[in-house]
This record gives sequence, structure tokens and C-alpha cells, in this order.
Amino acid sequence: MTDDTQPATGQTRFDFAKLTPRERYKLLIGAVVPRPIAWVTTVNEAGIANAAPYSFFNCLSSDPAILAIGVENHADMRFKDTAHNIRATEEFTVNIVAHANLHAMNATAVPFGPEVDEIAEAGLTMLPGEFVSCPQIAEAPVRFECRRHTTLNIGKSREIILGEVLAMHSHPGLVNDRHHVDPAALDALGRMGGHGYCRSNQTFDLPTMSLEEWTAFTSRQAESLRG
Repeated sequence: MTDDTQPATGQTRFDFAKLTPRERYKLLIGAVVPRPIAWVTTVNEAGIANAAPYSFFNCLSSDPAILAIGVENHADMRFKDTAHNIRATEEFTVNIVAHANLHAMNATAVPFGPEVDEIAEAGLTMLPGEFVSCPQIAEAPVRFECRRHTTLNIGKSREIILGEVLAMHSHPGLVNDRHHVDPAALDALGRMGGHGYCRSNQTFDLPTMSLEEWTAFTSRQAESLRG
């Protein structure tokens, strides 16, 4: 057993120092959910395009605008095409995966040999990059053109790549004049544990309260309990 039940609280503890990398992976991807998916397009030194999905991904800053992707190496520690291409060109494009892109995205995750064009296999339409040399996936509702900002080598098996966003492109009608993205129209996919996915088209709003609003809220709760 790798877990430890704490008598005082009844909680279960997992000591990561005692777990294998695979066990840590399963706990992380099962609990840190949903994770957005970066459908990353890059080009190599010869200009040949590659597309691959990564769910170790998020936005970290707006000033400067920074996106981060975690790219795992091959089992023999060779760089995957995405990592190699970003090292060579210092550019990449993050395409957001909508529910309509599910099967095409999954096709680009198949471990094809280097002689196979996974973009063609997935039936995708490429748009030329405007700020970088990497193409955009036309079927993706949102695309971010990025220049490599920093690469963090955190171990032999993985590196974290930070990209500065140079431009965003979207399908018509997705963003209003206040720069709000319509979440239902975006219908982005999230990654769950194992082989699981979820959709983000069902959302709710919960504004952050001011201090005054919080004080009034707790006062009403106290009155309700007294009554």
C-alpha cells in the first residue's frame, strides 16, 4: 500500500517521496481537473508542420501574456517533435480544442512514425501564421501565436515551456466588444483523469464579494441562525 490513513483525522495521505512517477502521475491528473488542452502546432527547421495535444497547460500571466505547456520526453529521453521544434524555431501556436475538434485532436495524439503527416490524417485545415511561422488549425475556435519566452528543464523526463502570446485569433462571434469570450460558443474540452474528458459549455457566474458585501452576507446568515 502506498497510502497512509491518519488516525487523528481519518484522512488518507500519499507521501510522494514513496510513490513511483506513474503513481504520482495518476494522482495528479485525477485530482487536478479539468485541465485545458493545448493543441500545439509547430514547424521544424525544414518548415514541416506538426500538431499534438498537451493537457499540462494553462495561462500564467497577462502582463506579459504567458502560456505554459509541459512537454514530456520520449521514454528514451529524446525530445518529442513539439519540444524539438520549439527549441529550433522558438515559436509555437496554441489552438484551443472545442468539442467539435475531439476526434481530430485525438488523431494527432496517435504515435505515428515521422514519415506520416498527422495533420493530414486528422483532416485538418491549416491557416498560415501571421506573427510566427507555425500554422494555425482553422477548425480550432481560438488560436494563440506564441514566441518562446523561457524553457524550464525540471528533470530528464519533462520540460516546461513558457510562451509569450503575440496574437489571438478566434472564430467570428466568439468574442464580444468587451473582450469577453462566450464559453458556451467556445465549448472547450477539458481533460480529466485516465481517458476522461469534459465539456465547458455549462457554466455559472459567482462574482467575488467586496468586504462590505461579505460583512452583510455573514450578518444575514447570523440573523437567520438566531431566528
